[in-house]
Amino acid sequence: MSNNNYAATEADPEAEEPTWPELLGSNNWEGLLDPLNLSLRKLVLRCGDLIQCTYDTFINDENSKYCGSSRYGKASFFNKVMFEAASDYQVVAFLYATARVGHREAFFFHSQSRESWDRESNWIGYIAVTTDEASSALGRREIYVAWRGTTRNYEWIDSQFTKTSARVQLLTKIKGLIKQYQDEKVSVTLVGHSLGASLSVLSAFDLVENGVSDIPVSAIVFGCPQVGNKAFNQRFKSYPNLNVLHVRNTIDLIPHYPGHLLGFVDTGIELVIDTRKSPSLKDSKHPGDWHNLQAMLHVVAGWNGKEKDFELKVKRSLALVNKSCEFLKDECLVPGSWWIEKNKGMVRDEKGDWVLAPPDDEDLPVPEEY
Repeated sequence: MSNNNYAATEADPEAEEPTWPELLGSNNWEGLLDPLNLSLRKLVLRCGDLIQCTYDTFINDENSKYCGSSRYGKASFFNKVMFEAASDYQVVAFLYATARVGHREAFFFHSQSRESWDRESNWIGYIAVTTDEASSALGRREIYVAWRGTTRNYEWIDSQFTKTSARVQLLTKIKGLIKQYQDEKVSVTLVGHSLGASLSVLSAFDLVENGVSDIPVSAIVFGCPQVGNKAFNQRFKSYPNLNVLHVRNTIDLIPHYPGHLLGFVDTGIELVIDTRKSPSLKDSKHPGDWHNLQAMLHVVAGWNGKEKDFELKVKRSLALVNKSCEFLKDECLVPGSWWIEKNKGMVRDEKGDWVLAPPDDEDLPVPEEY
């Protein structure tokens, strides 16, 4: 089993280790944020990496007939995205969303191929659980819901992949998992970045509103826009098992929208970081860099508070920052936007022509059963 227990290490042998519920916000993360507790730091990074998987597997090449789907199937998902703790987790469901025809061209990726896998749906996230072996070692069953960052919320319609809305897909699957693991200690953690963060907050609230009231339900999110008004926030706070931790880069613009003037308010507890603290990042003036997930994770790994110097407290590859951007300083010698398919997925077929490679059989999109 990988280092998944978030335990105190030799770096802080005297630290009083927070309980799992405390790491999920049962005490509003009191005493864990400044200085940033090592176990919480590891958990936040793990949640960020679970989110990154949604970006790494999503096919956005409109030349592919599988555009809008996950590049990898559930069985091999974590191994193929090179998730560090792949052996500790298993994907149990994919989530699909689709927009009405009038909106989908603006917000979804769609294949230009006449043989498209599905003309209405986009893959929008997944549900994963800790494996039996990992759960036995941890003494609990962790359930994670990872939402892919999207453009905006949608109106839902039917397709073979979305016979029920993403909301119903999630509620049905989570309640089924809670019943399946009813004899174990269970928690549900929803994770997302950008609009995926908004979906995480809303779906965490929705789960508790619909009866998931006796286990911890938390959202750990990054760069989250505001999602509700004062009444929503008050209702949110009324549930003792429901918590949100928002990792926010102080110069990121997205968390300030839609804005207080429109009645929106902030929800949850904030861990405020500053990407300008890292000596490895450029003095970028690009708002997209300020909002970049991997840049935030890099800073979380070395964050020691507003007044203290940046110093890595856990091992994390610096190159991850440039997975989808060019935020690292040139002297780091890491190419920008390096996470791409070899030859952009092109292979030579038996006729000698270069074509887009089809997925392996285990990675073909398959409608979920609910």
